[in-house]
Amino acid sequence: MNISGKRALITGGSSGIGLALAQVLAAKGAKVAISGRRPEVIAEAVRYLQTGSAEIHGIIADVATAEGRAATLEQALAALGGLDILVNNAGGVRAGRLENIPEAELRAMLDVNLIAPILLTRAALPTLRRSGDAMVVSVASSIALIGVPFYATYAAAKAGVANFGEALRRELKGENVHVLTAYPGATDTPMMTSNRAGPELGFSREQAAAVADAIAEGIETRAFEVIRGGEAGAQMIALNRQNPSAIDDQFLSMKPALEEAVKDHSAL
Repeated sequence: MNISGKRALITGGSSGIGLALAQVLAAKGAKVAISGRRPEVIAEAVRYLQTGSAEIHGIIADVATAEGRAATLEQALAALGGLDILVNNAGGVRAGRLENIPEAELRAMLDVNLIAPILLTRAALPTLRRSGDAMVVSVASSIALIGVPFYATYAAAKAGVANFGEALRRELKGENVHVLTAYPGATDTPMMTSNRAGPELGFSREQAAAVADAIAEGIETRAFEVIRGGEAGAQMIALNRQNPSAIDDQFLSMKPALEEAVKDHSAL
């Protein structure tokens, strides 16, 4: 796909991977709308992105709600005049032992990470079809490929996004709407601020700009997936498929330290 001239909507586009991707797409000539819940953060992100001839629009809405999804799509279409690229990037996390996480927080994770991408994509499909050359990009997580203890519900939601993308890609094949799923590893974003796990516990953090560059390349080449983590990550994914008990043992050895490091990880 040639990004220049495309109209893109990025949910959760005011920080982290979403903001970095908005910058990359705008630099490549796309018209970009970003959405988020916090007015001041959206305003700051728009100011940051509006350099040169970049066309950037900010939308204040919560895509985890029906009203927020409707407002997001309506305002994006009004600002952009149509839609060619939908990026389902908004997300939230709450780590910890399953029985210690309140039900409201478990539901919040499912709402923003899984339900929102499905329903926003569903609402946007008629417009994306009219584009004639469109793409849905959903940001999952490496945790969708390798389940990590103390992230059970987050892993479930992101694995749902992954399978949603694969099935939808096949459903839409031949209809001029491509589907790409991205699997970032630990990334240096505001969502990771309260996570104290480091490389020794499997959380080597990548810069958001590097993830955004990879996703943009995936858009241009119509990739099926973008998986981050390098060769070490690829080896761990392969081992998890071939000998999952070996990964179980690795996590068992670090479980007490990992639980302590992520018990306060919350960004909902």
